[in-house]
Amino acid sequence: MSGFVPQTPLQTRTGYFICKCNHPCRTAAHLHCLYCSQSIIRKEQFKIHISQCSITTKRALPSPSPVSSMSGTVSSSLTPAPTSPLPLPPKCPVRPPRQRKKATVTCCHCGLTLNRRNLRLHLKRRHTPVREDITAAHHLRAQCLDQNNGVYAVAKSFSAPCLPIHVKKKTWGQEQGSSCEVDICRINLQCAHRSNLRTFECHHLQSLTYCPPADTEITSLAPASLEVMVSQKWFGEGKKLKCLERQTEAAAAGVPLSCLVTVCGPTYTRYISVYEPTISYYSRLGRVIVTYNSRQLTWHCPCIKARMSCVHKNVAKWHLFHTEANLFRRVRTVKDPESSHRPIEEDEDEDEENAQYPPEGNILRQMLTYIFEHKKIPTVLPPDKLRPDKYPEQLFPSELFCMECPAGTPLSEAVLITSKAKILTVTNVIEGISTYRRNCHRCGMIYRYQEWTDGVHNFDDHILISHHLSLYLRNSLQTHQAVGSAIEVLQETSGKQFPSKQRMLQAYLSFEALTEHTYNYSCVSCDHHPSTVIMDLHKKGVFNMPVSSIEDPPPEFQGRVSATTFWDMVSLEMLSRGLVPSNRSNPFVVPPSFHNWAPWVGPHTRASDDILNTEYCKVMPAHPPTGGEFNITEDRLIDELLKLKHMLKSLHHLQMDSVRSLCQTSGIDHRGSRMDLVLRLQKEMKSRATYDKVFSKIWGASGGWAVVTCPCGIIYGVKFNLRAESPRDFTDILMSMAHLPNVCLYDFARGLASHANGRQPLTFSPNEGRLLPSTEENVKGALEGRARVSLPWLLTKKAVPDKDGHPVTGSSEHYALYDRFHESNTKDPRDSLRKVELVPELRGWVNSQCAEQLFSGMRKNNHFLNMMSPSTHVFLMRNILHIYNKKKKKKKLMT
Repeated sequence: MSGFVPQTPLQTRTGYFICKCNHPCRTAAHLHCLYCSQSIIRKEQFKIHISQCSITTKRALPSPSPVSSMSGTVSSSLTPAPTSPLPLPPKCPVRPPRQRKKATVTCCHCGLTLNRRNLRLHLKRRHTPVREDITAAHHLRAQCLDQNNGVYAVAKSFSAPCLPIHVKKKTWGQEQGSSCEVDICRINLQCAHRSNLRTFECHHLQSLTYCPPADTEITSLAPASLEVMVSQKWFGEGKKLKCLERQTEAAAAGVPLSCLVTVCGPTYTRYISVYEPTISYYSRLGRVIVTYNSRQLTWHCPCIKARMSCVHKNVAKWHLFHTEANLFRRVRTVKDPESSHRPIEEDEDEDEENAQYPPEGNILRQMLTYIFEHKKIPTVLPPDKLRPDKYPEQLFPSELFCMECPAGTPLSEAVLITSKAKILTVTNVIEGISTYRRNCHRCGMIYRYQEWTDGVHNFDDHILISHHLSLYLRNSLQTHQAVGSAIEVLQETSGKQFPSKQRMLQAYLSFEALTEHTYNYSCVSCDHHPSTVIMDLHKKGVFNMPVSSIEDPPPEFQGRVSATTFWDMVSLEMLSRGLVPSNRSNPFVVPPSFHNWAPWVGPHTRASDDILNTEYCKVMPAHPPTGGEFNITEDRLIDELLKLKHMLKSLHHLQMDSVRSLCQTSGIDHRGSRMDLVLRLQKEMKSRATYDKVFSKIWGASGGWAVVTCPCGIIYGVKFNLRAESPRDFTDILMSMAHLPNVCLYDFARGLASHANGRQPLTFSPNEGRLLPSTEENVKGALEGRARVSLPWLLTKKAVPDKDGHPVTGSSEHYALYDRFHESNTKDPRDSLRKVELVPELRGWVNSQCAEQLFSGMRKNNHFLNMMSPSTHVFLMRNILHIYNKKKKKKKLMT
């Protein structure tokens, strides 16, 4: 009976008194039926059930005896009479307790899982801020900075660590009022004023009641200490003059120039309030808080980005040098919490944070050169480096001794650059990565983490991209998808936030700049020296560049540029973008110029490292043309006029403002109607210089890129033109080759042969590059299709090679022929002797349209390549063509 509930029993019609059972038959207290195995919880339902169940069972029950007393025990109430036996109720089966499914929710603040009904109470108890009143025992620390104008420094919050802020409370004089520079406080104050609550003050202003009195002595910075700083090369004369000028302005305004704020910690951090005369978002009350961390050796000012100098930082350094000179001493590590930074031993105008990291001047150039030469990434990466199981969380440079000092000077201990770096992969963004650097105290060389063996590439010490992501972006470019579009797809797929598209493009270019590409530009079938080449120009592949920005070459320039030097400079520019914040201040930027702009020909194909680039002759002819490039052939003039025709069509579609601007750019009178201006442009475009200017204005600043390919479609040379196309561009590439091809297919073959022979006689010979002498009989036979010229050495090398013969064919003959697509454009009947169909070894075997087929795919890249800077355009284009060559050669080997 211990399991029954001691309460008023339930009396049935038969006279039985039934109590509730509390045994684990069910999860709650219940009543057992006397006639069946049913158990019911509610009394009303039990009464209905037992009345019906007693009738259906038809069981004879003995009549109960009247109970004399109801005050007996519970055990006596279970039997009607002590003398008559009762039938025992059926045994209750033990049922397993039912598990009810609770409706649970997760707290958005602490992540606790709890019952849905308890969520509101949990939020009220645990996550509702309880703000205590501002009292003498509970208030924010405050400090008076400007007693005359009522400017104070107050701790921003009660929780640590906190930063100081400026507040103003002036209750005397003419300009009375109170304000706080925190946005939420300002919004609350405005709302209170609109609600006619004029006495409202935020907790920052209320804490001023308990602010200690202002110091009577104000720190006055002496110019002598500033002279000492300049002599010790903490900064230069220019910054010294700015500091003195700001001190004069503060004295004229009657305010202190700088004050040390002591209301906030920690002890290794210094807060200096500096006067700022201009009211801005960072100086709403006329002062700026500059923060110095003596452990991480960092300065912070809200007016400028990190690692950049400003007048507030300079004044703060002046103040600390005047009051705490022990902070300014030479150290090699950052273990000492009171240590600061090393004085600069480089340029006088460098500030100390830039002298530390990232460096500037000679140290930056030395650092980048070391990375470019000694930290190359293999072209073929091992599979375990593409997708490593785990990336390291702390990245240290591998160097322990200086590689530049001859004595092998030990480097300093690792200095933390940032603990918030990110590793970007195809599927994830790993945060909380720490990067470190080491310094050489003797030469000032800086070493950072730049190892490829961990499966990542360090771009700017804050962004690191995995090798797998780099290869994904490389293959995306091969399928004509911009880097920004590929990153956008990754963001939508992974749900992670990547850096900006421009920053990701620069990181990928940095990876390609360090990859050990050979850029051979050669075919497995035609070897390094092809006997037949096809040449064409991709006119729509241009980059924006003002024509006036191209400087004239120096007088001693002879038209030769070092290919290795130029392309290494372009690669260093791609690499430097991780250390230089802007291209404006980047000393490694390679601007387009006539004397420092080199084509690219494979290292085994070119004659030497010096490659011809004589584009400056297009606008600066060395001597008057005498039978030169444009006067000796009629169809060269026709070709120029055809281009002029397309250009004039474009002119008629331009708006009036565009035509007028075009005339001003070309140095033509811009007054009159649009038709007058177009006629003037048409007349003036007879000169080459004006033609180039109009071409640049309509089609883009550059003149496209010219390619030389073999019949297999492999690119051997590429030249990025600064001016409009000319046979001179292709002649530069051909003359830069170690061996001139025997057959050159070009859309203006006659102009090519005339120009090349004008620069170097007998370049194309015999017959000035024609297959036969230009006699009437030969011309007639070629026009009628009867002439044939066999060149068997194209298939089998000559048994006895000619003098200066080609290494593949052994022949010294060189022909300039038209490709199939342009051979009908010429009107000169003699050019019928330049048809490919006349040579049985070439007819039907040479694909003269392979360059056009290349352009049909590459023009899909114009939507993002044409928007890039000149150096980025040429670097990425050369890389895309190199990967294109590799895939084409691999496909050819497999077939």
